[in-house]
Amino acid sequence: MNNKRYIRTIALIALLLVFGTFFKLPYYVTMPGTAEPLRPLVEVEGGYKEKGKFMLTTVRMGQANLFSFVFAHMSKYNELYRIDEVRQQDENDEEYTYRQLKMMENSKETAIAVAYKKANKPVSYRNKGVYVLYVVDNMPAAKYLKSGDQLVAIDGQRLNDADEFIQYVSGKKKGDRVRITYKRSGKEKTATLTLAPFPNEKNRIGLGVSVMTDHDIVTDPPVHIESDDIGGPSAGLMFALEVYNQLVPEDLTKGYDIAGTGTINIDGEVGPIGGISQKVIAAHKAGADIFFAPNERGAKHSNYKEAVKTAKDIGTKMKIVPVDTFDDAVQFLQKLS
Repeated sequence: MNNKRYIRTIALIALLLVFGTFFKLPYYVTMPGTAEPLRPLVEVEGGYKEKGKFMLTTVRMGQANLFSFVFAHMSKYNELYRIDEVRQQDENDEEYTYRQLKMMENSKETAIAVAYKKANKPVSYRNKGVYVLYVVDNMPAAKYLKSGDQLVAIDGQRLNDADEFIQYVSGKKKGDRVRITYKRSGKEKTATLTLAPFPNEKNRIGLGVSVMTDHDIVTDPPVHIESDDIGGPSAGLMFALEVYNQLVPEDLTKGYDIAGTGTINIDGEVGPIGGISQKVIAAHKAGADIFFAPNERGAKHSNYKEAVKTAKDIGTKMKIVPVDTFDDAVQFLQKLS
């Protein structure tokens, strides 16, 4: 009898563990990730060496199960977000991942352009086509297109840029039909779609597809960045610093371990990111000496101010440095002893 009760108890515990692990909640949980050296990921042909290192900081994120949901409520630096705060409307996991990887690609290319211009090196772009980022459910495109498809033409007009597609479709009205030529897995297909109102925006007409222009960046000397499966645009600043440091004789690291985060645009402006506290913790654990944080022009609740608060809370000796532009970071490093 006792054996049967024991077996039932073990089975119940096992069932609860399986349920708690594999049952997914409508939340994402984020936590401190890692701070990894950029030099193994970034290679400028014939680039200069460095004594210290620039580091890429990450945040770990996944859909919450029962255990991670409870732990997030107990941990100060684990955060919960509703799915609709992370994904766009009607975006599935595959589309979200694809969008994040494409954002990383764009971030890398922008970082390279900023670094090469700063170093007075040649840089240009070569378009590779227009691609689908994600498709809205219950819209015309959902029947034919999916994330990753290349849009070749619309009504027989070749597409080289996403803006061409957007402008053409925006000139249409409800009920108009357009013929889309697209490629998937190397095979070219054609579909005729009828423009319709968006489900929650009756005054907005379209096909229900988000698109982007994909392109290669051409540089002299050549540069290669291997970001594997890292997604999102938040490493732009650090990629730009690593590329620039390999292009110029002066070693900006001067032997320091330098972490940081922030998006970057083609003008070298640094933008805010999510998970700044978690990235400060990751950099601290990796032994960074300096951490660059987006200053947001001194905004009341800027990334920089949150980073300073977190640094004080965890008792790190790492110096938190505010930056609004790529030049801010370069000038700070140039003044280091």
